Amino acid sequence: MKSHLKFLPEHTMQLRLLTAALLLSSTALYAQTVEVSKAWVRATVPGQQATGAFMHITSRNGGKLVGVSSPAAGVMEVHQMKMEGDVMKMRAAPVLDLPAGQTVQLKPGGYHVMMMDLKQPMEKGSHVPLTLHLQDAKGLDSTLELSVPVRTLAPSATASPADAQSGHGAHKH
Repeated sequence: MKSHLKFLPEHTMQLRLLTAALLLSSTALYAQTVEVSKAWVRATVPGQQATGAFMHITSRNGGKLVGVSSPAAGVMEVHQMKMEGDVMKMRAAPVLDLPAGQTVQLKPGGYHVMMMDLKQPMEKGSHVPLTLHLQDAKGLDSTLELSVPVRTLAPSATASPADAQSGHGAHKH
């Protein structure tokens, strides 16, 4: 009986490790169904403490953007801008729905990522690490790591293929 008791904790540990590995791989699979294109961060001027990040997000199977983080900013929030009467209003959006197969545009004057309490100026030509925090329809969380170029203007429709692809991320397990 002693040998059986010694085997049980080892078996339990192996089962826990296998379960953790399966959860991580399913999370990575969800992140791979989310594509990001036309990502960019607006360049700042000296002393500016906030800027915006913009991108197109397409989720093949649907889900939600539940947060964004970056070591470049102390506070990151998804915001929505919209006209209410004659006044443009901006509000934090704690969750952004990503309908299956539809591209959600984060752009100036609409949904966008606010980067506040910047740790350094956002200089044109540099890149900023961003992490998208995603959730699939079943509630499984995943992250998508991006390296986003800093620009003064949005990528144009006539941008080169390399420009159009900038911002695509590597998936974090």
